[in-house]
Amino acid sequence: MDKIQLLQERKTKIAEAGKEIRSRITALIDEESFVELSAFSFSKNDFYGENAEGEGVVTGFATINGYPFYIVAQNFKVFSGGVSKANCDKIAKCLDLAEKNSTPVIYLLNTLGVQIGEGVTVLEGLAKVLMRSTQLKGVVPQYAIVDGEVYGSASMLAAVADFTFFIENKSVLAINSPFVLSAKAGKTLTKEEVGGAKALDKSGIPSFVVSDIVDVKQKITEITELIDMPMIDADLNGALPVLNETVTAETILSVFENPIEIGAGYDAEVKTVLGRIGGISVSAVIFDGGEEGVELNASKLAKIKTFAEFASCYALPFITFTNVKGVCPCTCVNNSRVMKEVAEYLDMLDTMDMPKLAVVYKKAVGLGYSLFASKSIGFDYTCAFANARIALFDSVQGAQIELSDEKADKSALIEKYADENSDPINAAKDGYIDAIIEPQFVRQYLISSLQMLAK
Repeated sequence: MDKIQLLQERKTKIAEAGKEIRSRITALIDEESFVELSAFSFSKNDFYGENAEGEGVVTGFATINGYPFYIVAQNFKVFSGGVSKANCDKIAKCLDLAEKNSTPVIYLLNTLGVQIGEGVTVLEGLAKVLMRSTQLKGVVPQYAIVDGEVYGSASMLAAVADFTFFIENKSVLAINSPFVLSAKAGKTLTKEEVGGAKALDKSGIPSFVVSDIVDVKQKITEITELIDMPMIDADLNGALPVLNETVTAETILSVFENPIEIGAGYDAEVKTVLGRIGGISVSAVIFDGGEEGVELNASKLAKIKTFAEFASCYALPFITFTNVKGVCPCTCVNNSRVMKEVAEYLDMLDTMDMPKLAVVYKKAVGLGYSLFASKSIGFDYTCAFANARIALFDSVQGAQIELSDEKADKSALIEKYADENSDPINAAKDGYIDAIIEPQFVRQYLISSLQMLAK
């Protein structure tokens, strides 16, 4: 047998089977930077009686704007991206190399589930991949691109990843088949209604909704630069007069250089942001509650906790811009995971070994102050805008409801919880607030603190 001819035939089969997925990889990476791994993997599917060229997944390494990444790309043209034991072994091998070489991973996901006829062996393979991916969490960043339809256990890679991208009018993600979920719901639902980014607004999974793969490339580059270059030169003295005129979550974003909001499509009152302040890479939570302030629930707290965990893994200073008046006072929130989420956030905060700063820009009331501004909970530096409100209760009426004992002195309550006694100066008198500032100068105060605290 002519070995060269055999090689050429195999290369032709691989190229034909992987033409589309390789074009997707090419669109994501730097030109001609992709080096494929285990390219000649073939196994036979007993059910179909056909070879699975490349095991239905393309793996390798490449660069994006000069930064190295390992790539795992499911090939939908091979058994509809069907997952097999051999497929999983190939992915796990790539993840092992990513850990060994401390290199981030990008998953391009597109699969209708497991290959028919695999049996229990594929479950072992999936368990292996999911555990390796979980073990990489906090070791190297992981990015998942839902590059079409993704069903079954492989969808868990999108949940494990630090950042998950949904492409408009293309991405669908579901742990079960949309047909099964639609039938269980007793109604006819489209795939997008089951697993599109809007349909998953309570899942906490979609980090970004983008128009195409080029947008994914840009976002990955921006995040990588923040993590890899924690400090760059920047203007350190610019004031922000707009903040003296209007203080909102949107104007607070002007504090950052090129902010990136994560998870904008869900729990929008809690903005989780990566960016730079004075050239220093930071993570920040901005509470967007208008004049009333944000009321916490389990979902919002889970979003904050997950974001804080990422910040902790990559030693990004953690900043809160607080406008919170405590936990939402309703029975459905009370009978939820809200208290557990508070407890887990506290545990997360206790382990965070990087600077923690708080800016009370509107309200820090009750538990809202304790969780997101308190010195005792671990914040190294806390400042407040001159017109902020820091108090045990949000209003005189709130105090009267909470302290409804007939023996309570109503006039004393009115005096204690009147607006003028919720001025941040009272907290500053006790040493709990480091500075009361004009909003326009907040950037300078934060830069000075970060320069002192950052390691």
